[in-house]
Amino acid sequence: MADYSERAAELSRSTGETSVRLELLLEGAGNCTVSTGFGMLDHMLTLTAFWAGFDLRLTSSGDMHVDAHHTTEDVALCLGKALRDALGNRKGIARVGWARVPMDEALADVTIDLSGRPWLEFRGDELLPPVMAGEEKDVWREFYKAFASSAQCNLHISFQYGKNGHHLLESAAKGLGLALAQAVRRSHDRMPSTKGSLD
Repeated sequence: MADYSERAAELSRSTGETSVRLELLLEGAGNCTVSTGFGMLDHMLTLTAFWAGFDLRLTSSGDMHVDAHHTTEDVALCLGKALRDALGNRKGIARVGWARVPMDEALADVTIDLSGRPWLEFRGDELLPPVMAGEEKDVWREFYKAFASSAQCNLHISFQYGKNGHHLLESAAKGLGLALAQAVRRSHDRMPSTKGSLD
């Protein structure tokens, strides 16, 4: 088997709108230190990293005086890129993961394929309230779209039912963590594709 002990990434991204810096370790213990200026985003990132078993250190500053859109999107772009970098050529990984997580009255399904092809299906978001933590609900679709694009993965999130927006988002965040834990696990020593490559 290949040596996966250093499946880690560190990166920075600065634009006229945001500045993001993060460190990611796949073989972690779920330790997470996040500060983005958007508390709900901090909470969801912490949940995902914890349930994935990743160590994540992330700081971001940006134009929060406008809204959380740029911060949320740019953090997701960096997280997806860090995951892709940490996985390298993805040889030996399980590649696919899935989870269904209840959070009180809410339930979400999350499925991921680290296929090299970006795609997001984000269904059931009509269940989310129009405004959450002072931000329009669409920042969450943008977050997961940016993550799927940068990580180059298929990501399907389906909110099955629920009444509380926080609970729905928490169900999805935990589900993504569990799905990632499955998808990145080392299960063999071959490229996980009949094509012989992931793209």
